[in-house]
Order: sequence, then C-alpha cells, then structure tokens
Amino acid sequence: MTTIGMHYEVKPGKEEEFEQGFLNVLKLLKTLPGHVESHMYEDIESKGSYVILSQWESKEAYAKFLNSPEFAKAVAWGKAEILRSRPRHKVFNED
Repeated sequence: MTTIGMHYEVKPGKEEEFEQGFLNVLKLLKTLPGHVESHMYEDIESKGSYVILSQWESKEAYAKFLNSPEFAKAVAWGKAEILRSRPRHKVFNED
C-alpha cells in the first residue's frame, strides 16, 4: 500500500471552488484501478491550507495515474487561479 500526502494552499475566496473540484476529482479516482481511497482535510488554524491523503494499492498504480490524461486534466483545473503556491506531494510506502 502507498499513501500520498498532497498539500495545497488555496487563494482566499477560492476554498469552495477547490473543495468542489476535489469532489469531482474524487469521482474520477474512484474509477481508477489501484486507487483505494482519498480524503481531503483542511487545517483549522490556516484557512485555505489543505491536505489530501490518497491511498493506492502500489506506487506503480499511483505512477500510472501521474502519467494519465486524467491527471493532466486535474492539474490543469488546479492551476486555474486557485492555488497560492505550487502543491507539495510526499509518498509514504507501507511494506
């Protein structure tokens, strides 16, 4: 199992748009082979600071998603004047 931690800083006033966009991406993720589950959380001390934890059956399944047209579409959506800074991703492998 591989868990990906994705950190996002959202521009003020764009939080609802970001959250709705995540729900749309989540629908897509649920259809992909190797995806187990994903959840989004907001830092209660820093409005607009989110982390998405996404579990995949393997690092290879996640890598396949990263190279897919679906990922390119998700990235394009996120860059659309929503983010304050570049997203940060961290991979956690479970053996």
